[in-house]
Parts: sequence; C-alpha cells; structure tokens
Amino acid sequence: MTLEEQYRRRFAGSATLAEKARVRFPGGATHDGRYADPFPLFMERASGPYKWDVDDNRMIDYWCGHGALLLGHGHPTIVNAIQQQAPIATHLGANHRLELEWADLIADLIPAAERIRFTASGSEATTLALRIARAATGKTTIIRFAGHFHGWHDALAPGADPDDPHRGVLPATLSSLLILPTDLDQVAATLATHTDIAAVILEPTGASYGSIPLPDTFLIGLRELTQQYGVLLIADEVVTGFRVAPGGACARAGVRPDLVCLAKIVAGGLPGGALVGRADLLDLLAHDENGPRGRIRQQGTFNANPLSAAAGIAMLRAVATGEPGAIAAARGTMLIQMLNELFASYRLRGWTAFGDGSIFHLFVDPATDLIPGEIPRNLPLATLKRGGDPQILRRLRMALHLNGVDLMRGRSGFVSAVHSEEDIRATVAAVAAAIELVMAEPA
Repeated sequence: MTLEEQYRRRFAGSATLAEKARVRFPGGATHDGRYADPFPLFMERASGPYKWDVDDNRMIDYWCGHGALLLGHGHPTIVNAIQQQAPIATHLGANHRLELEWADLIADLIPAAERIRFTASGSEATTLALRIARAATGKTTIIRFAGHFHGWHDALAPGADPDDPHRGVLPATLSSLLILPTDLDQVAATLATHTDIAAVILEPTGASYGSIPLPDTFLIGLRELTQQYGVLLIADEVVTGFRVAPGGACARAGVRPDLVCLAKIVAGGLPGGALVGRADLLDLLAHDENGPRGRIRQQGTFNANPLSAAAGIAMLRAVATGEPGAIAAARGTMLIQMLNELFASYRLRGWTAFGDGSIFHLFVDPATDLIPGEIPRNLPLATLKRGGDPQILRRLRMALHLNGVDLMRGRSGFVSAVHSEEDIRATVAAVAAAIELVMAEPA
C-alpha cells in the first residue's frame, strides 16, 4: 500500500469533508497555509499540546494556532478569562477598562510601546504602520526584504513569495516598494541614493519567522542605518512578539524600532493585533483641539474587543513571568537537537533542523550537501521558502500525520509551554517512523 493510500484510509473522514469544502471554499481551504495535497486534515478538538481530527486520530500539535498559543490549547488561565468576560460583554462598541489593562501590560513588556493602537489582525497592524510612516515623513517608498511576510494586503504582499505574480496588485503599489536582499551594504547604498524612503520593515529574526534566519547584528546594523538616514524602522513582531523573549526579538537584541506590529500571542490566541511605537507617530491618529482634519483615520469593528482583551491580559500576565517562553524555548531547543541527532544516525544528506528557541524549521533536500544542524544558506530564495524538495516534503507531511505529528506545512512549527519532554521524545520517534515510510516509498 502506498503512502497516499495509507493516508486516505486513515483519514477517511477528512477526505469526505475535503470534498465538501472544495464546493464551498476556493481550493477547499480557508487559509493558504492550510491547503494540502491530496487533502488537509479536518480537526475536531484540542487540549494542551494535542489535537484530534474528525476520525479521532490524536496529533502532537506544532501549529499551535499559527503560533498564537504559547500556553497550548484550552489553557485554564485563558479559558477562565474568556468565560468570565463572555456573559459580561462580547462587544461594547465603546472604550472599556480591559483595553487599558491590556495596553499597560504591552507597554510594560515592549520598550518601544509609548503609544498603542489595537487592530483586529497582524495584517491590519502592518497596513496601519505604513500609512503612519508615509504621513509622518511625507515620503512614499517602503523598503521590504525578499521573503519576509507582512500579511496578505496589497501594500506588502509583493516580495513575500518569489513565485507570486502579484495578480490584482496595482502597478503604482508595486512601484512604492523596494524589495531588497538582507544585505546591509545594499541597504546602505539604497538609502544613500533614494531620497523618498519613508520606512524599512522586516521580520527581526528573518523571513517567515526565521526560516531564513537573520543574526541580531543585522537588526542592529539596520537600526543604525535607518537612524543615520532619518528613515523609520518598522519591526513586524506578529510572530516573534512575546515568544522569543517577553519583549520580543527587538528587545532581546537591544534594538528600539520606531513602530512594532503585534498579533497572535498579544490577544491570547483570539483574533486581535496592535501597532505600538513612538508617541509622536501614533499620535497622528489622535483627535486634537482642531478636530480630525489632517489626522490619520483608522477604524475597526473589533479593535480592542473585550473577549480578545480578556484573553490577551491573561496571556501577557503569564508572559511577564518569563516562565512560559523559557519552557517553550527549552523544549524547542531539545527538539532541534534530537532531530539533528536522528538525521545524522540515518546518514541523511540534506536533512537539517534549526530554529530560534520555541520556533523550529526543517529543511529537506538531498540535492544539497547540508549536514544535520547546518542552517541552509546560499540557495535560491524559492527553495529556502518552501523548505527544500517539495515532493519529499509532501510525503513527509503525510508520513508525519500517519505517526501522529502535525507540523505547519509539514516542515516547521511552534513549541508551547505545555509540550513536555515526553512529547518531544514522542515527536522524534514519530519523525523516525515517518522517515522509514518516506524512504520505503518509490521515488
């Protein structure tokens, strides 16, 4: 029986739902990252580090809500906060005390957060950051780095994926972006020769939450260059905020950006985001004695939603102790080390695991000379972004599911504070079994 035949038999319930989903949803999925061939799994429930599909197969989960669930699924602290708030109010259509408490916690953790504007998502936060940057500087051009992801909106989607033809994006929008490699010399040359640059935006740990890692020295050097040329620095910490350190990647590196984009963990796993940063920049949103003329307008039905605020408060109180992040990082480091030991024991060429604490990535491409533990570099951006050989990764994803492990797109993931050492060892054993299945499959 082939690997795909085993997959279809084990996950028959998901196969049935996938057929129905193709009728209702474009491509059968509600998020690009959840598409899978021959079909994605449909999940039914979750608890702690686990989730169960519609056929009641248990998975060790490394999606962790796309990185939003630092405390795992259904953590009592978060659940209690939501249950207490839900009967009081789910939407007040007004200012409320919870948003102030939520903002205070953010300001205590993020050094750059002089002012805070809540949004409904990370994409909204990056959109607002660009508008403020352009309004504050009177300039139009934004530097973004090839491969970095900042949401799906027109203003920043170009450049995230080298295979994206940017259909539907206006030429004028494309012309407002300069897409650069992560090379400080090229950044310096660009800043020296272009006088219309409003801001530089990046993921501080590297493209796609560190799948193409950047050292802190790059972030530090970029901050120096932007200050030298009077250009704003925007840090997209939607993924890294509160995860790689309580104050995020920039705080860990000792860098103070002008604006910081947040989401995921900030709302405790519920929908929500925020743009934080310099008071003079965020105050462009403020009404003053002259009324709203000339200011930046920003609305959002679910800005600072009370349920998200309650969950966010509970989450950030936990983050502030430093304990959840430290536990998750220790487990992630353990997983990366054990995976590389496993790959070495199989003498696998081109298989490697790497990451940043609780964030980990796999790269699999036997055509390369990578050794286990080596970070992939000097390869085409498209190869780095997809994590290696797409056919091997497709088989690996199915094999991992058959052995009870769910990675994001089968090649990366987030470790939570509730993943135990036993879960990590079970994951490595599952990867070993998956490798056997992949190796047994005809090419």
